Amino acid sequence: MPVVPSLIAINVLLFFLQGSRGDLMLFALWPIEAGFLPWQLVTSAFLHGSLTHLAFNMFGLWTFGRELESLLGALRFLTLYFASVVTAAVVQLVFVAIAGSHSYTLGASGGVFGLLLAWAAFFPESEIVPIFPPIPIRARVFAAIYAVIELVLGVTGTAQGVAHFAHLGGMLGAWLLIRRWEWRAREARRRRLG
Repeated sequence: MPVVPSLIAINVLLFFLQGSRGDLMLFALWPIEAGFLPWQLVTSAFLHGSLTHLAFNMFGLWTFGRELESLLGALRFLTLYFASVVTAAVVQLVFVAIAGSHSYTLGASGGVFGLLLAWAAFFPESEIVPIFPPIPIRARVFAAIYAVIELVLGVTGTAQGVAHFAHLGGMLGAWLLIRRWEWRAREARRRRLG
């Protein structure tokens, strides 16, 4: 079974379970001094704050994930997704520690933003038509614009309640993993030729 539909199904199922079971909040990402547990680095990406939050994240997972899974295969796709999720969580933990926040974080956004960056890296000339403005934008430009918007919103504290630094952390995780893959491919070629 393809990975992307499976991830979407798990997220949807857990969203509805989350509404009936308050103890699932133990799996949200809590700050270090407010109840952090190591598994939250991953489990927080499977919980969502609202149906809209879930819908946007699953739309992003579907939009960017299908092409990437087809290109990379299931195992490398999962590696990319979870590298983005974990890096997003770590960056968010650092940010909330600096900011002195005690609120939890949840959602697949960090993983989705990692997929956005990877999609732009592997398919830079592909185009997407956002809702606003409804004009075609190349993948690499779209990802760069989104990264700048997230950075500005995060630094200025605009759009409170959104984990802007987790989004940037997801992009960082994907970027680091792609650089590692490229380095390993270059080393393998060098060994074959040398």
